[in-house]
Amino acid sequence: MPALIKASEKIQNNKERRKAAKQRAGAGDDDQEGAAAAAAIDNAAAGPSGPKPRKDKTLMLCSRGVTQRMRHLMRDLEVLLPHTKKDSKLDTKSSLHLINELADLHSCSNTMYFEARRHEDLYLWLSRSPNGPSVKCHVQNVHTMDELKMTGNCLRGSRGLVSFAGGWEGEYLSTLKEMFTHIFSVPKTSRRLKPFVDHILQFSFLDGKIWFRNFQIIEKDPLTPSGPPTPSLVEIGPRFVLTPIRIFEGSFGGPTLFANPEFISPAATRASFKKEAGQKYRVRKEGEREREERRKRVREDVGEDELARKKVFA
Repeated sequence: MPALIKASEKIQNNKERRKAAKQRAGAGDDDQEGAAAAAAIDNAAAGPSGPKPRKDKTLMLCSRGVTQRMRHLMRDLEVLLPHTKKDSKLDTKSSLHLINELADLHSCSNTMYFEARRHEDLYLWLSRSPNGPSVKCHVQNVHTMDELKMTGNCLRGSRGLVSFAGGWEGEYLSTLKEMFTHIFSVPKTSRRLKPFVDHILQFSFLDGKIWFRNFQIIEKDPLTPSGPPTPSLVEIGPRFVLTPIRIFEGSFGGPTLFANPEFISPAATRASFKKEAGQKYRVRKEGEREREERRKRVREDVGEDELARKKVFA
C-alpha cells in the first residue's frame, strides 16, 4: 500500500511538471518546443534506457539424511555464491513442486536442491523457478575446502568468473551451460557482493561428466613481488563431479527433454557388486558339495578298510 501511494504521487508530480513546461513554452509555433520539453521530462522520469540489471537470487536447500561431507559442500558453495539464500531441510522427497513456492517466498529465480538417498548418494537439482527448465545430476567425488587444504584463497563475497572448458555445443549442453551461468554467476545487484573479481569457477565437460573446480587469480608471483606481473591460477576448492541424468521442461517435473542412456544408478551398481560377490560364494559352496559327493563315491567303491580305527579298537 505505501508503495502504491508513492507511485501515484510520482505520477501526479510528473503530470504537473509536464503541464508547467507546456505553459512556459507558449502557443503557436512554440507548441512543438513545449512538446519536446515535455518529452524530455518524461524520459528523465522514466530513467535511463537500456537493459535492466539482472537480479537473480538462488535458493539453496537440502533434504533429510545428508551426511557431514554433504553439509560441508553446501557451506562451501554458500560462501562462494553471495547471492544465495539458504533454507531449512525439506521434509518430503515426493512433492518437489513445493520448492517453487519456497523460492517465490524468498524472491528467488533459481534453486539448488541437494537430495540425499540412503545416506550415501547425493543428487543435485538445478532449476529455474517457477517455469523451468530443471536438471537432475548425480554428484560424485566430493572434496571440500577443509579436506583439500589448498594454498589458494579468495575474498569472501567477491564475484567469480564462470568459465566453461570442453565442448558445450551438444543438444543438451547449451541448456546446462545457460543454467550454470544463471545460478553460479553472481549479479552486480547482490547485497552481500564485494566489488572484486579474484577467482574463477570452471566447469569442464569430459567423458560425459561435468567437472567443477575453483581457482584463485594471482596477478604477481609471491616469490618475486617486485617483478613483472605474471598471472597464474591456484586451486582453492571445493571439487565435485556432476553426471547429468535428466533435463525436464518444467521446474522439478514436466516432460523430459533429455535422458542420459549411459547413467547407471549407484543402487544398481552396488546390487551388481553384491550379486558378483554372491556368485563367488555359490561357486565355492558348489565345489565343496562336489568334493563331498566324490569322497562318498570313493568310500563306497573301495569299501571300508580292515585296519580302520573303529574296527581295530572295537
